[in-house]
Amino acid sequence: MTDATPPDDHAVTRFAIVRHGETDWNVQRRIQGATDIPLNDTGRVQARETALLLDDRPWHSIVASPLSRASETATIIAATLGLEAPEIVPDLAERSHGVLEGLDHRGRAAVEAQAASIEGLEPRSVVIERARRALLELAAAHPGEDVIVVTHGGVIHALMLDLSDWTFPTPDYAIENGSVHEVIARDGALVLSLPDAATGTDG
Repeated sequence: MTDATPPDDHAVTRFAIVRHGETDWNVQRRIQGATDIPLNDTGRVQARETALLLDDRPWHSIVASPLSRASETATIIAATLGLEAPEIVPDLAERSHGVLEGLDHRGRAAVEAQAASIEGLEPRSVVIERARRALLELAAAHPGEDVIVVTHGGVIHALMLDLSDWTFPTPDYAIENGSVHEVIARDGALVLSLPDAATGTDG
């Protein structure tokens, strides 16, 4: 028999997953990874624009990666929306790219062509595991609440792949600085709300 009981919204946590604003390395198409590159002025404007985009509903709290480009984005959003200072969540940090960090995409391709493995590159499976853990722990701490999560393109990309059974993002989809994706947590499970359009920059 089908259970027709509607879901209990008090047990649902809704996350707005935000990619941090632009940095100079984004402009230069350099791989950032765990390197702590700060926002540039454009990135700070993007953070304020994202806050205005999010200002169509009440938010209970905001959390962020410990890397400054994410934590400053979150601080700007929090101030704009009247939220308390963001909580720092280490598991939301960007994927480490080891020896690739600081290289542009041509430099990365050259290294990958010569190496069987990349020293210091964090496995995507580990990124997925820690991103999932972070969201589920936040859901347990904030049942029935709406939470803004500021993190990184690599983390968002890995999480979306996992939650879509590796069907999304498609090769032509890019995760824009300041973009917002929605993930819902219910009964210990995470569900991705797929966006309607593909825009932005990756990395």
